[in-house]
Amino acid sequence: MEAVRKLLDKVSVEQVKSELLKTAFGNNDTFLARLDPRTLIIWYLFFAIAPWFIFNEWILLGLFAFMVTTTAMSRVSPFIIFILCMGLLSQAGYLFLFSLFFNGNLESAYPLLVLTLKLSIISLSSITVFSSMDPEKFSDGLLSFGVPGHVSFSIAYSYRILPTLLEEYHHVFLSFRLRGRAPARPGLFYWRYITHFLKISVLSFYPLILSTAKKARTTVEALETRGFPYAFKRPEVIRLKLAYLAIGPRDYIFIAGSVVYVAFVFWAGRMLT
Repeated sequence: MEAVRKLLDKVSVEQVKSELLKTAFGNNDTFLARLDPRTLIIWYLFFAIAPWFIFNEWILLGLFAFMVTTTAMSRVSPFIIFILCMGLLSQAGYLFLFSLFFNGNLESAYPLLVLTLKLSIISLSSITVFSSMDPEKFSDGLLSFGVPGHVSFSIAYSYRILPTLLEEYHHVFLSFRLRGRAPARPGLFYWRYITHFLKISVLSFYPLILSTAKKARTTVEALETRGFPYAFKRPEVIRLKLAYLAIGPRDYIFIAGSVVYVAFVFWAGRMLT
């Protein structure tokens, strides 16, 4: 119970907000963050799609080791890694229980482990890329590939609005705590406190959604006033916006190293099977 109490003291809305913002905006000094966004997007597309078509376990393990290395290079928050691990373990766990319920056996655990390995590779590659690019670079990278300006701007705007939404969610959460009543007794392993905070966390989303919907109209009107819909229709504006993008020697070295490693993993995986 003492360990549970210490864990609850460390986990708070403020801590979660700090970790999320650090992941989205605070990794601009890493090696991957200095790469061109187009390089990272192309690199990510391979590791997000290829694992679905690979069934050699040794190759998947090699790609997983590579993703662990790149994730460590990106300095991803341990809190994000913890959430990822909990999600993967819980997904594999309930799928295994479902297989047992429908007359499965222990042999069904092996394909579930392979599926979890594939999801781990894809998830780690996503964390690596999106924690290494700020919203503006990611949006410009998509725009350079011909993605419509409205789509690329929406993605960047969702990143930009994240601190505001987290701050407002924190205020709503605190208001629920002030107006609510905490359990008089914690219960075994503090299960009453945990249930109480989980309930407040869910209820806090409803006022947040209503407030976001009310602000959406004001945001759209402000963008239209500044001529937002017409900027992306002028090629000279897009050319000026993307003028800073340049693929340099660092990008070629990263892509070449990734290609060499993946080729070695495929060769080694075929030799081991």
